[in-house]
Amino acid sequence: MGCKALSQDQSAEMFEEIQRRISVLEERNLELVEEARRSEGEKRFVEGELIRLQKELKRLKAELERLKTPPLIIGQIKDILADGRVVVKSSTGPDFVVSTSDYVSPELLTAGARVALNKQTLAVMGVLPPSLDPVVVGAEIITKPETTYEEIGGLEAQIIEIREAVEDPLLRPELYKKVGIDPPKGVLLVGPPGTGKTLLAKAVAKQTNATFIRFVGSELVQKYIGEGARLVRELFDLARQKAPSIVFIDELDSVGAKRLEMATSGDREVQRTLMQLLAELDGFNPLGEVKIIGATNRPDILDEALLRPGRFDRIIEIPVPNHESRVAIFGIHSKRMNLEETVNFEELGSKSDGATGADIKAVCTEAGMFAIRENRDIVSMVDFEKAIAKVLDEGDQKGMESGPMFA
Repeated sequence: MGCKALSQDQSAEMFEEIQRRISVLEERNLELVEEARRSEGEKRFVEGELIRLQKELKRLKAELERLKTPPLIIGQIKDILADGRVVVKSSTGPDFVVSTSDYVSPELLTAGARVALNKQTLAVMGVLPPSLDPVVVGAEIITKPETTYEEIGGLEAQIIEIREAVEDPLLRPELYKKVGIDPPKGVLLVGPPGTGKTLLAKAVAKQTNATFIRFVGSELVQKYIGEGARLVRELFDLARQKAPSIVFIDELDSVGAKRLEMATSGDREVQRTLMQLLAELDGFNPLGEVKIIGATNRPDILDEALLRPGRFDRIIEIPVPNHESRVAIFGIHSKRMNLEETVNFEELGSKSDGATGADIKAVCTEAGMFAIRENRDIVSMVDFEKAIAKVLDEGDQKGMESGPMFA
């Protein structure tokens, strides 16, 4: 009986030992499974990182190869030969007969095209887009002016003329085709400073959807020979690309003065620029939907070639406003002002005899400043009288000191 009981105790102990070992093995198995899962995740992360690093290595190798590529020389095609080779003028000076790369489309190879040349063989490696001077590109007005015809007083007849010559050919070209005439190519605005020449051009730009390109004549005058003529050529090339377009050349007298026999080297360069301008206005290349507006306060010094029909077909004179025009201009510039009921525009128009539109705008501004000086938010008739005395008296003194500006 004792031996039998002992064997049962041993069996129980062995069973408990086996149970303990099984639980230990299960815990160990769970740890190994978790470690295997973690190792699998790390493996996938390392493999993804390896792929990323391989791509980065490939990109850096490609960037290194690109940076090690020899530079290309910019040239210009002068002629295309029958055997497929081209005559190019490189930026280094002489002309070369070279071959072209198979990757360059033959349709793109035209005389005058800008091309990139291999540094060693001068072979044509690609065709570049035409280059425009930053001064010309910056002349394009992206944001249209806010000026409208209603904000221009006393120039009703001039507005009709400029709309007929510039606006209608762009908006209603069929009218000219029915009548059988060609619309005017350009309009020249002449008049004293401050009478509204630039204001008219802004109103035209606002009214039409055409591209508006504004240039000051002095910007076309360059230091080196041929640079001014190149600017004029690129200016009109841009206008043709952006057609329908309006080119407004302000202060035209700075580049369009009369040509003299006795001239310095600087005067001759200005004359070369003028001749290029004349060729663009009335040359072999048609202007198409490009309209020209010029403005000057010195028409007496303009070259006769600019004034003949075919270039500036219509010359519009912008006079100093008369009494009715001054009354209308006072109403326009004081439209947003807080005025007393005693303000009489008819009387202000009588007291501002000889004032231009710019003078009247300055008078309205000064009248508002007088009211602000006295901590008032309403402008009175007295403020306008003080402003007229201040602005117009200062203008008379400046005119006496500097002499006449407009002949």
